[in-house]
Amino acid sequence: MESFTFRNDELWCEDVRVADIASREGTPVYIYSRASVRDHCAWFENALRELPHLSCYAVKANAGAPLLREIAAAGLGADIGSHGELHLALRAGFNPATVTFSGVGKRDDEIEAALGAGIHSLNVESADELDVVDSVARRLGSTARVLLRVNPGIDAPTHPHIATGGGATKFGMGWADVAGLVDGRARFANVRISGVHSHIGSQIVTPGSFTAAARALVEFFRNLNARGAGLEMINIGGGFGVQYRNYLSHALVPPDPEAGDAGVTTAGMIAELLPDLRAAGVTVLLQPGRSLVAHSGILVAKVLYMKRNEKKFVVVDAGMNDILRPSLYHSWHQIVPLRLNPATGLPADTELADVVGPLCETADTLGEGRVLPGLRRGDHLALLCAGAYGSVLSSNYNMRLRPAEVIVDGDRFDVFKPRESLEDLG
Repeated sequence: MESFTFRNDELWCEDVRVADIASREGTPVYIYSRASVRDHCAWFENALRELPHLSCYAVKANAGAPLLREIAAAGLGADIGSHGELHLALRAGFNPATVTFSGVGKRDDEIEAALGAGIHSLNVESADELDVVDSVARRLGSTARVLLRVNPGIDAPTHPHIATGGGATKFGMGWADVAGLVDGRARFANVRISGVHSHIGSQIVTPGSFTAAARALVEFFRNLNARGAGLEMINIGGGFGVQYRNYLSHALVPPDPEAGDAGVTTAGMIAELLPDLRAAGVTVLLQPGRSLVAHSGILVAKVLYMKRNEKKFVVVDAGMNDILRPSLYHSWHQIVPLRLNPATGLPADTELADVVGPLCETADTLGEGRVLPGLRRGDHLALLCAGAYGSVLSSNYNMRLRPAEVIVDGDRFDVFKPRESLEDLG
């Protein structure tokens, strides 16, 4: 189902008017659709139904408790990057045996916590880290299952800050380094090297990048096993891109002419991968994050002022401390009003405007050159597809209070994270 829709020229989330939530809870406010999370999990798993696999949701995309519980209930595992994410994943009901641990800088205590919890595996990124994992496992009297992350040298077409597959990034190891650790595995008495792992980046919308990485990883896996490595699994990571542009259509909402990623689906990209992955004949691990939750959430902001210098600005009460993506990655979010007025709205009463936040930073811009209907102080705007890397990247910069977070389920909604108070600042 499409969880965010216009009905009678008003924006709804499932069966709740978004304006009603903004009126009761104030702004800025994050609003999520439970049905959207449920549907995206089902779509993802259905696309993989022909493949022995384990999908491990990347908790870093959105760690909201009700979203985590929904994903765990759908039978997925979790991919964590810290002790804090491990804590939240276990509290949400994820089976520890379906949890993987990624990241280049795992602390000793985090490794100990993960092994103590009995997680599925650790994705190890360097020879030094493998030594530490072996040492921690020996101290605990256990054996750590690990997958070695190889950097395939594939520069996927995405923003440089979220590209991880090229040779100049901090992630993974070269082919020869991984092969050397596999060949010398006997010296790691408390580690079982069970497979290889790669992850080439995030928000990738070109199936060819995934296919190239998968083929290279499968071939590498086979070569290692031909030398007696006894590897059992492959982790191809995640990074499946989603449609940000033209996500929500309406007669009064103009299409974006630069919608280059429109029509791209995760299922379509998985379909391209399946032949190569099935040919490996082993269990495949994946790490979906954005593709499960991005479309489930929006950020609603209130219009504070309109002003004009050399161009028009719409100043809202949400800023880069609430949603960092546009400033950090120059990311694009569709911005729509909560209410459309056919009599005075598009196209006659519109012009290009930059939607900007209140912070004293030029980078505090949520959208540039947007076509918007005539707005007044007190109107509301929604940044769509904000369910991934929105709230988790928020901060108290400028000592601003983090927004409330709301989950919608059918015709009711609940606040699962209240808006911060001044006392929360310390």
